[in-house]
Order: sequence, then structure tokens, then C-alpha cells
Amino acid sequence: MIAKNQETGVAGEPAGSGRNEQKVEITDPKAIRALAHAARLEVISELYATQVSHTATELAARTGLTPSAMSYHLRALQKWGIVVPAENAGDARERRWKAAGKDFTISGGSVASPEIAVVDLELDAFRRRASAFAKARGERRQRGETAEEPASVLLSSNLLYLTNQQRKELSDRIREILREYELEDPTRIPQDAERVATLWSMIPDDRSAPGN
Repeated sequence: MIAKNQETGVAGEPAGSGRNEQKVEITDPKAIRALAHAARLEVISELYATQVSHTATELAARTGLTPSAMSYHLRALQKWGIVVPAENAGDARERRWKAAGKDFTISGGSVASPEIAVVDLELDAFRRRASAFAKARGERRQRGETAEEPASVLLSSNLLYLTNQQRKELSDRIREILREYELEDPTRIPQDAERVATLWSMIPDDRSAPGN
């Protein structure tokens, strides 16, 4: 099995129930290379973050692809055990897809720096989201539909000196904070809540500091 499934929840629970704790770990080099497409990474982010099933048409609308192209990418992700078919709700004419687990990780094994293989894709997805937001906001302003809006796209960078233990502590604390804001039921979104994408990283910088 390419994607290692570690089941810690209740088998058969539908996505979005809050009880699917299965973890999907990608270790095979071919599977990692299969992720080298921005649309596939966006699909993984969408399905795993929301734990809500979607059709190829719905996912295509989010990525700018055609439904047929999106279906191709979904079948490729299914091959590596990353996504699985979901139960159809109502209209069964189009297959629905969901994440194969609650969490998704990439483990290097014999692959040299596999994390770097998806860094560009993550950054590209961030740029696509930021560009789409800026374009939509500009169009709203041209139509006079909104007043001047406060800055909504945030990006900050810090240089820290951390021990291995401190890096682990910082990573754990950030994950805990993010979990506090996750919806217990992704199908019940609070009124006036706005969909927000987050991105954070921690990269060792072993270059010599200026003056050293």
C-alpha cells in the first residue's frame, strides 16, 4: 500500500463526522512525484482541511480546471490511496470524493528532501489564492459594492534561534492553536464566517548570519 493508513477512529464514519481519525502517510517516491501538480495539492488541501466530500465539478470550479481534467486528477490521487469515493447525497449522477483520512503527511524515506518537492506547489497555491482574492476585491470596488477593506492577506517572516526541543514545542503549540479554530462539524459554518487559508512553515536556515 503506497499510502499508509493508520486508523485511530471509528471505521466507516463519513467525512465531516468529526470521528475519522485515520492518518494517511505518503512514503513512496512515485506517489510523492504524483503530487507535483498544483491542482492535486489544492484538492488534497480542500478535502483534508474541510473533511467534506465534493464532486469533480465542484473541485474543478475551485481550481480553474474542467470537470473532466479534475476527474483525471482525482483518479490519480485515488490510485495512491490519498482520496476515496464518498457516498452520494441526493443526485447520484456524479461521483463524490473525500479525503482518505483526517491527516495527511509526506515522509521522505529514501527520497532526498521530499518536503521541497511540494514547497513550490504550496507557495503557488498561496499565490493563486492571494491573486484570486485581490482580483475579486478589485472587481467589487469597481462596482462600488464595498468600502475600503482592511488588509486581509497576512504574511510575516521571523528569524529565530531554536533548539530541537524548542522547534518541536513551537510546532506543537501552533498546531494546538489552529485546532482550537477548526469546526467540530465542517458542514455547519458559523454565520458571517469567512473561509480563510492558512500557511506556516519552519525551515532551518544554516547560512552564516551577516557579520559572522
